[in-house]
Amino acid sequence: MLLSDIQYLFAYDRWATRRILAVLPGVPDETWGATGIVGDRGLGAILVHQLGAHQRWRLGLGGDDEAVGRARPELAPLPSPEALVAAWAAELGAMEAWLDTLDDAFLAREDEGVPFWRMLAHLANHGTQHRSEAAVLLTAVGRSPGDLDMIFFAEEEARRTASQRR
Repeated sequence: MLLSDIQYLFAYDRWATRRILAVLPGVPDETWGATGIVGDRGLGAILVHQLGAHQRWRLGLGGDDEAVGRARPELAPLPSPEALVAAWAAELGAMEAWLDTLDDAFLAREDEGVPFWRMLAHLANHGTQHRSEAAVLLTAVGRSPGDLDMIFFAEEEARRTASQRR
């Protein structure tokens, strides 16, 4: 997989995650703090877990093992939806900046026989799972984030690119 492919997957990841985050402010407390809805988690815990995984993978693949140990938002009290939106905004920016430092040689590196590009593809796919869970819970309380399919992102990107060429 090429670096441009990984960057595309994470551009989609940012787009879809932002759609979830856009409908969080004002979500009812009983929805936000519920537990035991999907496994032992509810909406807030799902999105905090997704954030923590995102941080740990970025930091771990970046070689900052000490920071990986500190990136455990799941262990802290559940933040407000607004605080989580802010934490996600910082993480999405950090991931985008970090991806801009990578090259194809980095993606070809391996750990335990698994190329780094596959680990990054896993992370993007991991986000898809948890956004889907969150979208169902949000839709149930009248806060649908809309369609999150990658094809809708691709179509938006194609329209944006076409309008820039005009």
